[in-house]
Amino acid sequence: MGLTLAHPIVSGASPLTADLDLVLRLEDAGAAAIVMHSLFEEQILKGAMRRPRQRRGSRTPAGGVGCGSIPAYARFADEYLEHLLRVKTRVRVPVLASLNGTTAEGWLHYARALEQAGADALELNFYNVASSPAESGTAIEQRLIDIVAVVTGTVRIPVAVKLLPFYSSVPHLAERLERIGARGLVLFNSLYLPDIDPETGGALTDVHLSGSSELVPRLHAIAAVARFSGMSLALSGGVREGVDVVKAVMAGADVVQVTSALLRHGPSHLTHLRSAFESWLSQHGYESSAQIRKSAGIVRDRRLPSADRTDYLSLLQSWDPDSYHSH
Repeated sequence: MGLTLAHPIVSGASPLTADLDLVLRLEDAGAAAIVMHSLFEEQILKGAMRRPRQRRGSRTPAGGVGCGSIPAYARFADEYLEHLLRVKTRVRVPVLASLNGTTAEGWLHYARALEQAGADALELNFYNVASSPAESGTAIEQRLIDIVAVVTGTVRIPVAVKLLPFYSSVPHLAERLERIGARGLVLFNSLYLPDIDPETGGALTDVHLSGSSELVPRLHAIAAVARFSGMSLALSGGVREGVDVVKAVMAGADVVQVTSALLRHGPSHLTHLRSAFESWLSQHGYESSAQIRKSAGIVRDRRLPSADRTDYLSLLQSWDPDSYHSH
């Protein structure tokens, strides 16, 4: 995306970045870049119902990002914008703002405000779980394209798009996003859906932290896109150890976003990941992550679809019924 990074390990969007001291700890631990926690349009609108009205066009305490150029209720994003400004003045690594909107107007106006607040790049965090039979997959994808086209046509900073893993053809969608100006793609957003409590019949809500078992679908998606796309690619989800970073880069990722592992182990886990990754490079004779990416056959092999079906068939036929009876 045009950002200069020391290595491919990035701190992904998480509650950690809401605290300036923790942001500084992430940088000290070695984060190559920091993605801020998301600015949610719903939170802004909810705040607008609680706080007194302010004259349209008045300047914010942070120096005027926002209110003169966006709707009056957007002033309730001021705390996020002020925090972003403080982070930018304290850290040296690139800082990406994250935006999770609900309306076309919101996506556009807040994207402008985040750019004015000093973000080096913008991550558009799309979280849309299809739940209505009245809306087709094509319509959902087109709405995404329309929003990205408006944002990329308005802001000057590079824009990345973070997706859920539900689109029927991620490589096709990636190609469309690249044509309209997206500079990066983040695969994938974590899915937070309620479980069912069988005793009460009610919903159980809990934060699910991803593990290494969720890495493989992301590796496959990155590899499928990397063979054709010129966008920068970020793998998000399932990265816990240094070898997971190696796999991601081999698949074609430019960076990995680490979130759950940091929430589990704290910012210092970044130091562990970087050390383990660089040790693997040294032990295997690589001087840079770019060398791994270029040498990985999974990215170079354009026969991936037929190879997938061959592997699928082989795996199904590899099961030995005798191993079951032996137990």
